[in-house]
Amino acid sequence: MRRLLLAAVAAAVVAAPAAPAFAWGAYGHRVIGELGVQTLPQEVPAFLRAKGVDVTVGEYARELDRAKGAGRIHDTDRDPAHFADIDDNGRLLGGPLLTALPPTRKDYETALRAAGTDSWQAGYLPYAMVDGWQQLVKDFNIWRVLVAAEKVTKDPAKKRFYRLDRARREALIVRDIGVWAHYVGDAAQPLHATDHYNGWGDGPNPNGFSTARTVHADFEGTLTQPVASQPARVRAAMPAMQPCDCTDILPRTTAYLAQTNSKTVPVYQMFKDKTLSLGNPQGEAFINERLAVGSAQLRDMIVDAWRASATMRFGYRPDMTLQDVESGKADPWLDLYGKD
Repeated sequence: MRRLLLAAVAAAVVAAPAAPAFAWGAYGHRVIGELGVQTLPQEVPAFLRAKGVDVTVGEYARELDRAKGAGRIHDTDRDPAHFADIDDNGRLLGGPLLTALPPTRKDYETALRAAGTDSWQAGYLPYAMVDGWQQLVKDFNIWRVLVAAEKVTKDPAKKRFYRLDRARREALIVRDIGVWAHYVGDAAQPLHATDHYNGWGDGPNPNGFSTARTVHADFEGTLTQPVASQPARVRAAMPAMQPCDCTDILPRTTAYLAQTNSKTVPVYQMFKDKTLSLGNPQGEAFINERLAVGSAQLRDMIVDAWRASATMRFGYRPDMTLQDVESGKADPWLDLYGKD
């Protein structure tokens, strides 16, 4: 409910149509999606580096905001996926520590309710990120199997199906990366990783930080648009690739969010000092760094998913390895086309 109120307040107080209700806004999410794909290494499949894919992902990265307003059930269930209200003690609204999150959303919900809250209030951004990453690993694994099956089969009908299904899978992968990129981008925005998400709030405020209910929209809309409109500058600030080569992405996700959360006080200090303002070099550099970090995380997590997909087992009862399919030892036809 607090986030829905935030959206309403931001929409009411921001006159410029380019300023969003919340999230990075169109310009921020677009540049993160585009740069995350533009900087992918040669090892990922060529279709991801094809002309125009970066632009498509950039537009899909805006989709979760454009979809808002579809209906009460839709919005109340999905809106909390955009944030994690980390308190000053590193906990999700007094519940589990960010650095020790339960392994599933069910366990997370149980822990939050024990602390007197729930994931609709605390947000579940880390789980949305992990869910999207795991889907991408599965997407890549199926793509690998389709490529292998198309090479080894002697049956023309099967070969045709594999070729067409691979094209469908490629379109789905681009879509899945794009929509998931929204969450990866949100996680780079400090006001999406703190319970001080729109003004410092009603609790202790020894530094006298702003309590204005316009902070969120000002930061990621009005102030971000001119920075995000310079993608070459954002790209130049992207950190070098640092894939984790992991099969469990949760530790990387929580470390990323913790680093973003550490920027909360600097955001409010810059608002207080008036350095986070239009045309101020210090404020622009800060926003540029956040956009660059989000772009790099998207790139690196895509690479992590691609590498993890090589060892994921495929199929059901019995399952098989990619190497089984590539060698002709296993036939994936029934799992790819359907067993029923």
